[in-house]
Amino acid sequence: MSLELDLQNRSGNTCELCVSSENLAIYEVKPTSTGGGGIDGSLLGCAICIEQIENPETTDANHWRCLNDSMWSEFRAVKVIAWRILSRLRKEGWPQDLLDMLYLEDDDLRFAKETGEHLEEADKIIHRDANGAILQAGDSVVLIKDLKVKGSSLVAKQGTAVRRISLDHENAKYIEGKVGPTQIVIITDYVKKMSEKE
Repeated sequence: MSLELDLQNRSGNTCELCVSSENLAIYEVKPTSTGGGGIDGSLLGCAICIEQIENPETTDANHWRCLNDSMWSEFRAVKVIAWRILSRLRKEGWPQDLLDMLYLEDDDLRFAKETGEHLEEADKIIHRDANGAILQAGDSVVLIKDLKVKGSSLVAKQGTAVRRISLDHENAKYIEGKVGPTQIVIITDYVKKMSEKE
């Protein structure tokens, strides 16, 4: 069965967050490198929910009152997104009350915290590429110069694509990704973010 059919069956063909039945699509919870994607890391969402998840500046707090029900979902992806949105909105008051009730297993909580939604703006570590574009976990980058890999004879060549990067949550200059079979740490000054089309 396809992922879409599995999610439609699981959700009763409604948005797993707000139960709308219009404009539904698969949403892979980011970062896919550490748990998103597949049936456990995806949900069926409506266009309104997905737009607000991906673009925090469009967030309408009242829309998310639906989380009062959906946060109790048995599915990991739904609980993680509920936690992230409630964390984003916690200053509204009522979301903090729901957050206080929401329980996530340790692995799920670690995954939920990957995007830094729970941090105050001043505490967030922002990773930027050589051009100043913001990098997020799961993005793809391309090396803009040859890099010698410490502790090996490997040289990662300029132009090499590194897909599904992960971020160092303590240092804004470090990201990780695979070059061939080798997982390496890369300094953000030496990469350029790839567009979706590349």
